Amino acid sequence: MKRFTDLHTDDSSELDDQRDALLQVMQSYGSCAVAFSGGVDSAVVAKAAQWSLGDRAVAVTGTSDSLAEGELDGARDLAERIGIRHVVLETGEFADPQYTRNHADRCFYCKTELYSQMAGHLTEWGVDVLCNGANADDLHDYRPGMIAAEQHHVRSPLSECGLGKETVRQLALSWELPIWDKPAMPCLSSRVAYGEEVTPARLKMIDAAEQLLRSLNLINVRVRYHTGDMARIEVPLEMLSRIVDDEVRARILATFKDLGFRYITLDMEGFRSGNLNQLVSIDGLDLE
Repeated sequence: MKRFTDLHTDDSSELDDQRDALLQVMQSYGSCAVAFSGGVDSAVVAKAAQWSLGDRAVAVTGTSDSLAEGELDGARDLAERIGIRHVVLETGEFADPQYTRNHADRCFYCKTELYSQMAGHLTEWGVDVLCNGANADDLHDYRPGMIAAEQHHVRSPLSECGLGKETVRQLALSWELPIWDKPAMPCLSSRVAYGEEVTPARLKMIDAAEQLLRSLNLINVRVRYHTGDMARIEVPLEMLSRIVDDEVRARILATFKDLGFRYITLDMEGFRSGNLNQLVSIDGLDLE
């Protein structure tokens, strides 16, 4: 197993201290299964787990209709690059009506399904601890999935070390992980307005629509699904002028309508990660 001091960085820096703290927390687990989406947070946890625990660590990717096209292949490639054992689990959250009804607690049922499945394989994988990629900044957002994590005794090493998103990206860059600057990619179900049923067909519409926008060199995009097959497009403010270019606009309209959207709108406030949560009254939820 590699030593912490074998990393090719300056151990006197603050980032190195934060890195070493993370590696020590991971080592204290003895063994672990990392909920691995292939995003920057879970990638850093997976890298730290592989570095600290070697074969006593496994990265686990849950797959279902809520996973965007290309994300599973990306997770596989990244796990291979990191050198960590990788397992893919097919999750069954769409069989749970409490998930598909899409109330504000939807993520709780999704994570409950994932963590329950993972917990059932711990002996098979030869590990004792479940962990995820939640970072310290996530504690200030509405994330019902964290309640599911608490109920399944899932550890959050980034949060335990007080590491926020910026530091996590710096660690990913220092470890030469190619996704260090990857935009956040929450599950496709997060694009469906609360109260609108989550269905595989709707998620396919959303996924194909977002794939089109990315093919037009639009990054950090979201296509939100609203009542009546309405698409609400979010792009960064500096890209608003590009999306209303006559040729680009015509292609978007034609493709979106072919996909099944009846109305196509552009959000003038631009891209805002998790903006559907603005409609959530956290005090009114009771998931305990």
